[in-house]
Amino acid sequence: MGLVVTVGTVLVAALASLFMAWAIGAGSSGSTPFAPAVGANAISVMRAAFVVGILGLAGAVLQGAAVTETVGRGLVLFPDGSGLTSTASILLLTIAGGLVAVGVFAGYPIATAFTVTGAVVGVGLALGGEPAWGTYQGIVALWVATPFVGGGAAYGTARWLRSGVGGEARIVAALAGFVGAILANIRFAILGPADQQASVAAAIATRLDAGIAVQVAVTLAFASLAAGLLYRGTRANRAQSQRRFLLVLGGLVAFSAGGSQVGLAIGPVLPVLEPYDLPLVVALLAGGVGLLVGSWTGAPRMIKALSQDYSSLSPRRSIAALIPAFVIAQIAVFFGIPVSFNEITVSAIVGSGYAAGGSGISRAKMGYTVLAWIGSLVIALVAGYGGYRLLTLL
Repeated sequence: MGLVVTVGTVLVAALASLFMAWAIGAGSSGSTPFAPAVGANAISVMRAAFVVGILGLAGAVLQGAAVTETVGRGLVLFPDGSGLTSTASILLLTIAGGLVAVGVFAGYPIATAFTVTGAVVGVGLALGGEPAWGTYQGIVALWVATPFVGGGAAYGTARWLRSGVGGEARIVAALAGFVGAILANIRFAILGPADQQASVAAAIATRLDAGIAVQVAVTLAFASLAAGLLYRGTRANRAQSQRRFLLVLGGLVAFSAGGSQVGLAIGPVLPVLEPYDLPLVVALLAGGVGLLVGSWTGAPRMIKALSQDYSSLSPRRSIAALIPAFVIAQIAVFFGIPVSFNEITVSAIVGSGYAAGGSGISRAKMGYTVLAWIGSLVIALVAGYGGYRLLTLL
């Protein structure tokens, strides 16, 4: 009977994790990547939801390990070597998933990383864990910096595009080259040795038994190729080239979202699954499928909200919003920091909107959104701690 109860509890925890993955796919990772492209009429809402689901699944499998480890084992320290229990995982995922689902149906993008982090910390402390102050410093630093860095970068990029200084074709080419250089250096699971990740540039350098010079050469090659393609495309057909660039950027952000957000769903059950020797890639795949289903079934509503309600988006503003979103997402993945894609994208959208004099920006909507972010963090933390303490009393 005890074995049946244990297996049953683990299964319920797994279902709670999948519910969280669905909520994230419907809200954060499923809605934000292509929202600027939808706002610029580069792709339809339904097609965006379909594509982002596929790319999010790929990102979850290829880049999801780092954030998953942080959420599962790095937010609360247990001196006795234990971790979150099945009951704790079920409770915190139900709290966080419920808050995100409320945001999806209400049309407000709840910051998923805030809810999950708050719930994990609250439940973990109630379980007897100790705060991981070093990890918190890194997380808070990125969370606080994101609106200023992302919004500021989007504002500056949009202003540059509007000014036309240097010629629009050259500006777009320079931006594409910057994205290409980053793409050459982001890490993927399939390129590294066992249980490690490596970038394309690093993998080529390792294969050739070379050093940093080869990595720089590969980076420059990626940048030159991307810049050259966009320069020729912009000179030939500006509107079509901008649309293609937007779709590529949306795809990169969608992929990055999967790599970042899957950890919020899978991380809390990682200590629960550890005794069963389940390969991490299997858990990431399951979480990625949950993101995909959420994107296909629930994301269209939030895509509309992000693409229309916060700021009116032109192709230039959308490009300006997506580039910093991609960069910040990859920084978070590299350091294994759980970050909210809603915070990243909304900040970038608003920043690019201000470059046009603030036209179309809904300040009331922004105010309610920020309150929802802060409120969800506090509610998740308090509900997690209080809910688990109540369970122990019962």
